[in-house]
Amino acid sequence: MTFNPSLLPKVELHVHLDTCLSYFYIKQLDPTISIDEFNQQFVAHKPCFDLGDFLSKVIPQIDILQTKSAITLAVDDLFYQLKADNVIYAEIRFAPLLHTKQGLTDKEVVEVVISAMNEASQKYDIKARLILCTLRHFSVLESQETAKLVVEYLHKGVVALDLAADEARFPLDNHIAAFDYVKKAGGNLIAHAGEAKGAESVTETLDKLQVTRIGHGVRSIEDSEVINRLRSQNILLEVCPSCNIICNIYEQIDQHPVNQLKKQGVKLNINTDARTVANTSLNKEYQLLYDVFGWSEKDFIDALNASFISNNVREKLMDKLNDFYAK
Repeated sequence: MTFNPSLLPKVELHVHLDTCLSYFYIKQLDPTISIDEFNQQFVAHKPCFDLGDFLSKVIPQIDILQTKSAITLAVDDLFYQLKADNVIYAEIRFAPLLHTKQGLTDKEVVEVVISAMNEASQKYDIKARLILCTLRHFSVLESQETAKLVVEYLHKGVVALDLAADEARFPLDNHIAAFDYVKKAGGNLIAHAGEAKGAESVTETLDKLQVTRIGHGVRSIEDSEVINRLRSQNILLEVCPSCNIICNIYEQIDQHPVNQLKKQGVKLNINTDARTVANTSLNKEYQLLYDVFGWSEKDFIDALNASFISNNVREKLMDKLNDFYAK
């Protein structure tokens, strides 16, 4: 049987708005840019030295996303890419505080993204919600500001708080109060862990931040006790294989533990993370796992039950998936 990933309806839970600006998007802002210039400026062509090096490739995109029009266009651009991947539901994340360099307030940034997301959701027939990120190097105050935005816009498009950026260089301490605040308000919690640091980072994150999903988490494979805990607590790992290769966590895809994690019963789903920087799409990720590990269509359907969408919308989307697989 041939495998055609573009036919599969998909769910993406881990994609950053500020890492996915397409050549088509940049060309609208700068008609003179060539594809070679775009690739040189925005795409990582070989494994980065580490996660910090990878994050430096994102800065040019963040610098662009500082106006209402640039952000609105970027949301539409991302939805266009999601549609090409046959995504039926996406949770899109970004750090609002990074987009205030040219005078927008953090609230204005969130409201612009919510508005653009709602419009694009109708235009492309893709359900979507927002996750707001605080960052490892942020201060206590900056994390609390982000947490307050999550709570203010809960049930208005925002569903969760995430902790992103460089876990190897910055501890969790500044963010514990922010996560407690969102949890008490009924918001959902995620954090990046087990990417730039080992399995001990996943343990610390679960202990201190009380998350129900882990961004990446692939280095959990280094400790069987962590694997047992992920299974027993039903924690989903948001796995982004190509990004892990580009971030130099693993040298090549056949060394990536995604297949081992799945075989050991860890709940996970497949995502792009940074479409532009990693030069990937969800279709490419699915094809990669089919080619290297022999995954079948039904190996890709773990995500909806771990999503932060309302139960009635989840049931409708689940019906779509079930209809597809029934055929």
